[in-house]
Amino acid sequence: QVQLVESGGGLVQAGGSLRLSCAASGRTFSSYVMGWFRQAPGKEREFVGGITRSGGNTDYANFVKGRFTISRDNAKSTVYLQMNSLKPEDTAVYYCAASLFVRIWNHPHEYNYWGQGTQVTVSS
Repeated sequence: QVQLVESGGGLVQAGGSLRLSCAASGRTFSSYVMGWFRQAPGKEREFVGGITRSGGNTDYANFVKGRFTISRDNAKSTVYLQMNSLKPEDTAVYYCAASLFVRIWNHPHEYNYWGQGTQVTVSS
């Protein structure tokens, strides 16, 4: 089992940047595929991106490609989401998620463990 805690959210102006962190505790972090999702008010939770156990491969939703970057530091049991060129439509609660095995990156039900979320608000 793994526990996840996100941090780094906040209020930023359009065009600005934020870096979210997700710290894991419990079972060996490097065993988990990690994903980032977000949920805006009144909308379904959507996939932002994911990273493999070693960090060697990543995948992103089309709407963040070129702006967001996922990385991980297995020695620190932490995964990061670097968000650049933020837009008001990026406003949402951002969640990290973990799974020992993922077949389809962008399906929330593939992930067994979730953090509590961190709010990101982008003003225009």
